[in-house]
Amino acid sequence: MKAIRRFTVRPVLPEPLRPLSDLARNLRWSWHAETRDLFQSVDPERWAAAGGDPVRLLGGVRPARLAELAGDRRFLRRLTAAADDLDDYVTGERWYQAQSAELPAAVAYFSPEFGITAALPQYSGGLGILAGDHLKAASDLGVPLVGVGLMYRHGYFRQSLSRDGWQQEHYPVLDPHELPVSLLKEPDGTPAQVTLALPGGRALRARIWLARVGRVPLLMLDSDVEENDLGERGVTDRLYGGGSEHRLLQEMLLGIGGVRAVRTYCRLTGHPEPEVFHTNEGHAGFLGLERIAELCDRGLDFDAGLEAVRAGTVFTTHTPVPAGIDRFDRELVARHFGPDAELPRIDVDRVLRLGMETYPGGEPNLFNMAVMGLRLAQRANGVSLLHGRVSREMFSGLWPGFDPEEVPITSVTNGVHAPTWVAPEVYRLGARQLGDRRTEDALSVGGSDRWDTVAEIPDQEIWELRRNLREQLVAEVRERLRASWRQRGAGTAELGWIDGVLDPDVLTIGFARRVPSYKRLTLMLRDPDRLMDLLLHPERPVQIVVAGKAHPADDGGKRLVQELVRFADDPRVRHRVVFLPDYGMAMARKLYPGCDIWLNNPLRPLEACGTSGMKAALNGCLNLSVLDGWWDEWFQPDFGWAIPTADGAGTDPDHRDDIEAAALYDLLEQRVTPRFYERGQAGLPDRWIEMVRQTLTLLGPKVLAGRMVREYVERLYAPAALSHRALTPDTARELAVWKARVRSAWHRVSVDHVETTATTATAELGSTVGLRVRVGLGDLGPDDVEVQAVSGRVDSEDRITDATTVPLKPTGAPDQEGRLLYEGPLSLDRTGPYGYTVRILPTHRLLASAAEVGLVTVPSEDVAEGGGMLLR
Repeated sequence: MKAIRRFTVRPVLPEPLRPLSDLARNLRWSWHAETRDLFQSVDPERWAAAGGDPVRLLGGVRPARLAELAGDRRFLRRLTAAADDLDDYVTGERWYQAQSAELPAAVAYFSPEFGITAALPQYSGGLGILAGDHLKAASDLGVPLVGVGLMYRHGYFRQSLSRDGWQQEHYPVLDPHELPVSLLKEPDGTPAQVTLALPGGRALRARIWLARVGRVPLLMLDSDVEENDLGERGVTDRLYGGGSEHRLLQEMLLGIGGVRAVRTYCRLTGHPEPEVFHTNEGHAGFLGLERIAELCDRGLDFDAGLEAVRAGTVFTTHTPVPAGIDRFDRELVARHFGPDAELPRIDVDRVLRLGMETYPGGEPNLFNMAVMGLRLAQRANGVSLLHGRVSREMFSGLWPGFDPEEVPITSVTNGVHAPTWVAPEVYRLGARQLGDRRTEDALSVGGSDRWDTVAEIPDQEIWELRRNLREQLVAEVRERLRASWRQRGAGTAELGWIDGVLDPDVLTIGFARRVPSYKRLTLMLRDPDRLMDLLLHPERPVQIVVAGKAHPADDGGKRLVQELVRFADDPRVRHRVVFLPDYGMAMARKLYPGCDIWLNNPLRPLEACGTSGMKAALNGCLNLSVLDGWWDEWFQPDFGWAIPTADGAGTDPDHRDDIEAAALYDLLEQRVTPRFYERGQAGLPDRWIEMVRQTLTLLGPKVLAGRMVREYVERLYAPAALSHRALTPDTARELAVWKARVRSAWHRVSVDHVETTATTATAELGSTVGLRVRVGLGDLGPDDVEVQAVSGRVDSEDRITDATTVPLKPTGAPDQEGRLLYEGPLSLDRTGPYGYTVRILPTHRLLASAAEVGLVTVPSEDVAEGGGMLLR
């Protein structure tokens, strides 16, 4: 019989065990081994059955066992120590509190997904895992972050396979009352709510669930409340589901509702109001509109409000793939804003102008969330050096007249939260060298360039550790494979072969990620016979563990999964290659440490960062990857191998895959497998172990989320907070009026004449030539502009590369036509073909970059021919 109503019955813990509840409700247990060990000791069998989830564990422990523990003095001492440690962690001073700089009182961090732990399945892939690691590292560092997301009733989806290998999706219902979260409540005990206005007088209401991520509160909005109509209740049904309007409502709730949730949380708890708002991808971009509306309610006009909001906003773009950016039809967005819907005080055209693709190559009828994110943020970044370059090219249309390298998008390379992803065995090996406290600080706070103590670990210990981790992976794979085949309809009698799947002494390659086409899940199958030879080599065999989910609407991705599964089902190789369905955090924590090689072969440069290889590296796994994302930045032969690419614009995609697959096979056959199986005098693979050692020593400190968050604080959050404080209502109005005046007058700004003291087309290195430039400023004055000389080497088409800019100074009064003379020296500091030009830019003390206003004037062709200089 089916129940008509469901309740969550919580255990009543004996008084001495009450701290267990606090420990279970703070997600620090997900990366704190001692707390997990404590919960495991409560009931090891139930702990395993609960999937390592303390809330589920405590919900199932027998009262007799609780009574027994309440009288166990040894257990109570451990419980007191764990509770005291958590209290010290949450309240004590950490890295952030020790900084002398003027740092923000609080930062609000918005993301559509957060991967904190498998016990809170609110993530789909890398973006969510990165957001979860960002929160955890901020907690470790003491950064006063407030996370903001949505609570999806079905999460993403659970994946299984049909008998013929086709991906099946399942959407189990998540009951928040059974998750490690609690409702945010008003003083009278009623659930706190935020409300959004919808067209036609309807409303979208959401309550706020609070997850404690160490020191960091994570607020998750949930529209499944009785006051909503059925359609509105389903807004937060699942991650990345539904059509355009469904997605738009999710993103309005995340951005607009998220700001209201932060205000509510700060009002109820006394938490400092955020000075900086960080939007993780464009999904939360509407947060800027809500903040402008707040300022309009306090008397600012829209333009001044926009300037004030931009000053304290950071935008991170995570994708170089246009399909990864949400774009909505103009009319759909217009319907949800204005007098009859949300933010009625703001003119709909002002809203639309922020997101429209009004630049060459854009689609002017589409509202682009990333474009809005960039227009609403004074500071923006990509997530690796290469991705920063790609993003500057990708969005250069927003800054016409500027070279891509001047587009104001910087980069902060992602990192991963080592305490989450480092295997306990690896941690214990480090702790034996450094001690627990120093190891914990090294992995969480970071700060050093090298982990030199790794050099003191004997080769034998490193190799035994690697084999132990590989052996654990083999056991895990067999268990998951058996469960998968049962789901596919196989009987126990058919599955005896699984006991021989994988071998703990064989070189093990891991490949696990989402399955969009650009990540090329099946590149390894390009030449099946050659792959089979690698798998079955008599002296140097290889085994491969593959996992990944295709988006439910992506049939192309599902076909790639099916192709891989069918290859792995072949009786000739099924003991050497496996596909594990339902890839998630729980699986990943076993997979990364157990692999010897982490494979990554995306189409360059479409991988923004790709953090899975970082997690593998922290466990002594070597990377075998295309030079994309973070690997392009930090690759060294000491850490692994770079797969050559054929990414020229004219390369046929099929031919490119053939070339790069052949390069992958060559590397495996000629360099990777020989090094793994080659033995030195002590019977150990000395050269392989040295690569593991170098990976841990030199790469380990770089890939930490602690390093990443410290960079965000120092390079983005701190400057954004200073800008936010500088943009008082009066200065925001001043800046808005100045920008409007400059934009309206810019058409009359001109470079009228350029001349130089150089008399020949050659000059000596180190010499200086004088520049004289006559400019017209129309209604603007010298204080409104900067006249610059831009010089550097020139290519075959006379384009300046690696440019240097030098401001020129005005001399004298305007001439009869109102033109001003600017002069300055040009130092010839490089040999070879050399050239210069001049340009005029708006300048103001409150601008974050010279390109911010998006205006520039350069000489016309006539002026350039008269005054230009090319030194060859």
